[in-house]
Amino acid sequence: MEFEAKLEWQRNGQNFLDQRYSRAHEWIFDGGLRVPASSSPLSVPLPMSNADNVDPEEALIAATSSCHMLFFLSIAAKRGHVVESYSDHAVGLLEKNAEGKMAMTSITLRPNIVFAGADWPDEDELATIHHEAHEKCYIANSLKAEVVVEPPIT
Repeated sequence: MEFEAKLEWQRNGQNFLDQRYSRAHEWIFDGGLRVPASSSPLSVPLPMSNADNVDPEEALIAATSSCHMLFFLSIAAKRGHVVESYSDHAVGLLEKNAEGKMAMTSITLRPNIVFAGADWPDEDELATIHHEAHEKCYIANSLKAEVVVEPPIT
């Protein structure tokens, strides 16, 4: 399988050599969706960054969260559990890694899942579903960063 995304950036007459050019650009996906992107203002100060746009760090965290959720939903359905809603507040930690390079060293997923009907998984089964989803997640399998899942205990 092959996946692709396109990226477009234009200098638009800005001085380039002084490093004060805009980092705003677009990601273009199949189907024509265009997502405004930029460096994070935490990495490149305003006004060279656009705080309203998605930055690569946020996108990596969102992709990890999304991948985990998609596998979780599939596994829950196969086990006969109806998921009513799934939300997550994922957080990534950008810091120097063991080699001294800036890297996303951990991503913590904090999913909140509401089940429908009478057949809710118990805590052990919920942990098993999360573990299986994590093991199958293509994004998590592609990262050096530790990915931790911390579902709330209810």
